[in-house]
Amino acid sequence: MRGLHLLVDLVTSMDHQERLDQWLSDWFQRGDKNQDGKMSFQEVQRLLHLMNVEMDQEYAFSLFQAADTSQSGTLEGEEFVEFYKALTKRAEVQELFESFSADGQKLTLLEFLDFLREEQKERDCTSELALELIDRYEPSDSGKLRHVLSMDGFLSYLCSKDGDIFNPACLPIYQDMTQPLNHYFICSSHNTYLVGDQLCGQSSVEGYIRALKRGCRCVEVDVWDGPSGEPVVYHGHTLTSRILFKDVVATVAQYAFQTSDYPVILSLETHCSWEQQQTMARHLTEILGEQLLSTTLDGVLPTQLPSPEELRRKILVKGKKLTLEEDLEYEEEEVEPGLEGEHESELALESQFETESEPEPQEQNLQIKDKKKKSKTILCPALSSLVIYLKSVSFRSFTHSKKHYHFYEISSFSETKAKRLIKEAGNEFVQHNTWQLSRVYPSGLRTDSSNYNPQELWNAGCQMVAMNMQTAGLEMDICDGHFRQNGGCGYVLKPDFLRDNQSSFHPERPISPFKAQTLLIQVISGQQLPKLNKTKEGSIVDPLVKVQIFGVRLDTARQETNYVENNGFNPYWGQTLCFRVLVPELAMLRFVVMDYDWKSRNDFIGQYTLPWSCMQQGYRHIHLLSKDGISLCPASIFVYICIREGLEGDES
Repeated sequence: MRGLHLLVDLVTSMDHQERLDQWLSDWFQRGDKNQDGKMSFQEVQRLLHLMNVEMDQEYAFSLFQAADTSQSGTLEGEEFVEFYKALTKRAEVQELFESFSADGQKLTLLEFLDFLREEQKERDCTSELALELIDRYEPSDSGKLRHVLSMDGFLSYLCSKDGDIFNPACLPIYQDMTQPLNHYFICSSHNTYLVGDQLCGQSSVEGYIRALKRGCRCVEVDVWDGPSGEPVVYHGHTLTSRILFKDVVATVAQYAFQTSDYPVILSLETHCSWEQQQTMARHLTEILGEQLLSTTLDGVLPTQLPSPEELRRKILVKGKKLTLEEDLEYEEEEVEPGLEGEHESELALESQFETESEPEPQEQNLQIKDKKKKSKTILCPALSSLVIYLKSVSFRSFTHSKKHYHFYEISSFSETKAKRLIKEAGNEFVQHNTWQLSRVYPSGLRTDSSNYNPQELWNAGCQMVAMNMQTAGLEMDICDGHFRQNGGCGYVLKPDFLRDNQSSFHPERPISPFKAQTLLIQVISGQQLPKLNKTKEGSIVDPLVKVQIFGVRLDTARQETNYVENNGFNPYWGQTLCFRVLVPELAMLRFVVMDYDWKSRNDFIGQYTLPWSCMQQGYRHIHLLSKDGISLCPASIFVYICIREGLEGDES
């Protein structure tokens, strides 16, 4: 274990140059077919195909000969590195470098400062900061001493975190964490126990480990009566496997605060008998200990929800709660077995309890199969008493909530209902979410555990938009990109117009042109894009770049470049795309690299998604991620970003 931890630490602490060296070493091993530590030209030709580049044979041979300084007819260690450097010479970066360098050989401190201010839009950049960057990225000691940046140092800067499209200032926790919980978007998981689909998939504590490690702050626990008096967690009325409730609680206790110190919410869906609810309460109390929030902060009656800062390293229980009278009388609640809580069975009709909506035919069938006679279950006071700030209540209308509910009560909405409310009463929904928490969950008809686009719900200020985190794809890219900011702590402060209880904002009809912006993106080039079809030796990608904007409906747009034929190694596009955005505070950008295919759908190569507010202007690299969010280092695309105030090109 210690050895594995050491290896992980080594890899995660590597800078760009070290990662590149490691990557080159891996390619050398793959290209050196007979493993003699040398590479013949035939092996180099094979390697070029593996590296996703088609090159003229004569040109490749001339580079090979130039790199073979020992004239042995083969390339060894350093010679291979020189061959790689010649192969990856970045003409577009050289041109940029020379446009700011007086002698074409170096950037002086003042020249580099001009570049940072003029092109990178680093308005507050000082000589000290420029000096610090030279010291960090210039490879030669003499260059550091003379305070100059060579071409290698310039490229190293552009490929670094400082040259990244994601603003490094947004990477640590930079937002105010002292506002009430309802003022934040909260990274939330749906059916957290599942690592597969929600009909026959496997339930595992691994689902909780993965979710918590990626910064998720609200996990879901569906609890049912189990054998030997021990409650179990699984997706009710399905073939999903079962895990012990106490194992889930122990896992949460262990992993809750490994990634973030901010509070974790246990969203309980309880379908247990009185006795097993008592067992649940005992496990929560004994296993979580001091981590469990079991009383209000300082024992004081609050007037608003506490802040993430006040709740650091605390685990909160969300669930049903008895009133004081019910507590004393052990009052019984009428619920349908298996339909208690927010999901309304998920396999049954979502709109079963929603008025004025006819069920779809396939939903009706499920409803008929699942409908059962009403019976009574009793909510156990021991479990009820652990619900402090997050009492689950049914939503009837915004007027009813305003009149009868309190700030510590939370309503859950199916995606269908939430989307309908946004269309019908978008502003009321926004105002509702300024004082009360909302949780939205995916449709029960998503039996494959697919996801909806969370952006639509964030636009209305919904805080806990629950995702099937085990399912990779566009929707999870948006979620991961959104929560990449603010230290990846799982809490992101909502824009001011979603925190103002007098807000006039309507997500379907936004009226804020005074903040509107125009985005110009020049997609310049790509670097070392991964090969898709590794089994087909001769196949090389034809890459294109698609840029997507997700935000309010009027801002949602997509554009793409032309494709470059047969070059995944260093494709050049040089195309400019233009977007006009009304509400930049809510916009997300997704860059996707695709392999063009005229016969069928284009194949996915890599992506990167980030909030508009975290985007840096200027010449930036976008380091691509795989479908499931893993780094595809050193694959990247090189772009130029320019943001202008107002809607350019608009006749008004």
